[in-house]
Amino acid sequence: MARLSNSCIAGVALCLAVGSTAVAGAGLPDGEGREAVEALCSACHPVSRITQSLGYSRSDWLALTGTMVDLSADPARRDAIAGYLATHFPPNERRAPTIVDGDARIDFHEWVVPTLGQRARDPVEAADGSVWWAGQWGNLVGRIDTASGEMREHPLPAGTMPHSVTLDRDGGVWFTGNKNGTLGRLDPGDGEVTVYDMPDPAARDPHTAVFDADGILWFTLQHANRVGRLDPSTGDISLMTMPTADSRPYGIKIDASGVPWVACNGSNCLVRVDPQTLSLSEISLPHAGTRVRRLDIAGDGMIWYVSSGRGRLGRYDPGSGEVREWPSPSGPRSHPYAIAVVDGIVWYNESEMRPDALVRFDPEAESFQSWPIPSGEFYAGIVRHMRPTRDGDLLIHQSATNRIIRVEIGD
Repeated sequence: MARLSNSCIAGVALCLAVGSTAVAGAGLPDGEGREAVEALCSACHPVSRITQSLGYSRSDWLALTGTMVDLSADPARRDAIAGYLATHFPPNERRAPTIVDGDARIDFHEWVVPTLGQRARDPVEAADGSVWWAGQWGNLVGRIDTASGEMREHPLPAGTMPHSVTLDRDGGVWFTGNKNGTLGRLDPGDGEVTVYDMPDPAARDPHTAVFDADGILWFTLQHANRVGRLDPSTGDISLMTMPTADSRPYGIKIDASGVPWVACNGSNCLVRVDPQTLSLSEISLPHAGTRVRRLDIAGDGMIWYVSSGRGRLGRYDPGSGEVREWPSPSGPRSHPYAIAVVDGIVWYNESEMRPDALVRFDPEAESFQSWPIPSGEFYAGIVRHMRPTRDGDLLIHQSATNRIIRVEIGD
């Protein structure tokens, strides 16, 4: 009997909750092992994840499926699945990225988190150098002791499905309850969890959160089309509706003057939040097809964003209102996703490429360089959020393979 992880069970519930079209076996060719794939793989995700994959050798399919479900007690089924996948979905280059050479040097340091299939994501560094992450499908948050490699996972209240994690100035670990309309704080000392319910049941999906210098937590609610503010000292929550319907607020960052900026994943806009009046001001971006997953703010105040819908990197100057964009190396379908500015250099990923590519952009030279992001000895996964470390490295992840990755940036 195959043992599915608890997070796979959560994944089934998630697929049903969002109305997934993951019909068992749909789109899979006939062949020995198909029934085993139908029974296991389509339970947690659409089979399009297979048909649209990079494609792998038998050994790499074994490694990849091993990050999702434990089949060690049923080697016959495990081998049938790997054999079927390797036969019908071998390596291909249909979505190969355009890798750009350059002089910069980086190294990838990977940690594989314990619970299978949890979709580990959104790592953030604490003051002591440890790294916290959100295991969305595993309904947990976890901590890596980067000195020893020891990891600990903390279960969250049922149905939380944390989308992101961030840290307050006292070391508290905050998470967004993406499926139960909550925000929460985990005390890393005693493990106690404090939950804050949204004041409006329509505010159902807290997404990404960030603290300002005063300790106020600002957050987005993508499908509820809201931006929120929580004062942890009182527990008071304010919710503001986006100016444009279905603009789907996604990423959020705070500039040097304490102003929150929000990315629109459903419309061609950025939104500025007045932290005093809570009024929202929309900035229209030039092309109607622009969709912005995430943004970051450079030391000079420039707003850098990924145009996910058009495969471009963009920059908005809040002072002049000027917008500039550069085509991403892998083209208009590359779907840039996460973004971070480190020491004036812009980093982002091309999430529709296989493998997912990490891209470096030097604004001064207006030059690109890129690398394929590994998952051990193979490539599988998508970066959905990236954040700098205190010493100028970068934290990313490969959610499909339960990996948290530190990108060590050379001089």
